Amino acid sequence: MEKKDIRQHRYLEFFGIAVIVLALVRCAFPEKLTVHHTESLQACMEQADSLSGTAADEASVTLKPVDESASVSINQKKATRHRIYSVRNYNETFPDTNALQLTAAQRWGVKPVKNRKDAEERMDELVYIVSSPYYHVDRLTQSIPYLVPRAAILLDDIGKAFFDSLQVKGIPLHRFIVTSVLRTQADVAKLRRFNGNATENSCHLYGTTFDICYNRYETVQHPDGPRRRAVGSDSLKWVLSEVLRDMRQNQRCYVKYEVKQGCFHMTVR
Repeated sequence: MEKKDIRQHRYLEFFGIAVIVLALVRCAFPEKLTVHHTESLQACMEQADSLSGTAADEASVTLKPVDESASVSINQKKATRHRIYSVRNYNETFPDTNALQLTAAQRWGVKPVKNRKDAEERMDELVYIVSSPYYHVDRLTQSIPYLVPRAAILLDDIGKAFFDSLQVKGIPLHRFIVTSVLRTQADVAKLRRFNGNATENSCHLYGTTFDICYNRYETVQHPDGPRRRAVGSDSLKWVLSEVLRDMRQNQRCYVKYEVKQGCFHMTVR
């Protein structure tokens, strides 16, 4: 065998051994195969070239370093959760007075309803609302569950946005509670007997206004499933305030933060 053939044979033999060793290492420790092993193989290749004396003219193999970032499994990446920011100040963020809301109520609402019978006879103007997957309607004693379609859509959109916010923030789903809806003239007269702050010309008379409680919520869970972890009402209030702030900034509604009543008082725009 000629000297050139011997060198080429030794080159191929040395390269074959290096490939076999690297394959065994990869099988035994797949996660350990990094740039260091690639560099070792390149060193073996350089040594083989020096033995063969043929360099790139006889055989040429180029190995690129492994991109470690590409080897990270998708399952190992943690889902990014959105933070809860709330609002800086409730009174400053939701300052819309009754006078301001009354203007919108009179524009978008119905003629004030006299009593419950009057409301039932005006179903072509009003929508009867009940608890939905997104919110719970409380037991109403001073109002009745009717809204104009525009306000009913707003309420539904707030509920959906609240659910979306809870999900992206990694918080168990909860429904907010609607505590007041349409008030008849008879309801307002009765309310004013023991509540001096109740106004005679209330926005609730027009079916455009509703109140959402900010210190009570209902946990959403399967009746036969495991109980969800408890979430403080303050955390849920912070998330709800973000949703209402966005709705207000998008000119969907006016919002007033009511301290004594413990609710967000809002009117559709």
